[in-house]
Amino acid sequence: MIILYQNLHKITNIKTYKSVDNLNLKPYNEYMNNYSYIERKYEDMDEDLICTEKHQDIINSVKEKMPKEEILFDIAELFKVFGDSTRMKIICCLFEEEMCVCDIAEIINSTQSAVSHQLRVLKQAKLVKYRKEGKAVYYSLSDKHVEIIFNMAFEHIQEL
Repeated sequence: MIILYQNLHKITNIKTYKSVDNLNLKPYNEYMNNYSYIERKYEDMDEDLICTEKHQDIINSVKEKMPKEEILFDIAELFKVFGDSTRMKIICCLFEEEMCVCDIAEIINSTQSAVSHQLRVLKQAKLVKYRKEGKAVYYSLSDKHVEIIFNMAFEHIQEL
């Protein structure tokens, strides 16, 4: 039996159905295909794990310090840009040197078209800037924050 935890309930009895046409079930998460579903059986968790008393002073203090919703949204969007390994490879290249698309493509073993697409995403997120020299376009990191964010993530991964 596999046990997964969600909210304050246990989910048990994982089953895979070959046909789900007549079953009123929903996928557990976006990573499961149309034929992987979970039959849920909820049981209350241990009483000592459930918080029954609100700590209003802590709630008020944290609410005052929370950034505005728009800022949190922008931060989430920034981290989405970091969520692609090809973009991470490009950023690593640009740590070292200002580079053109063909050189980046050669280093990361990709096509110029794919690199150009990812550079466009990085430019839109203001993580990468470019300069033109004649017909050539050279890309670099927009500022030191990009390297700091990457290095912090790298250090975190190394600790795990």
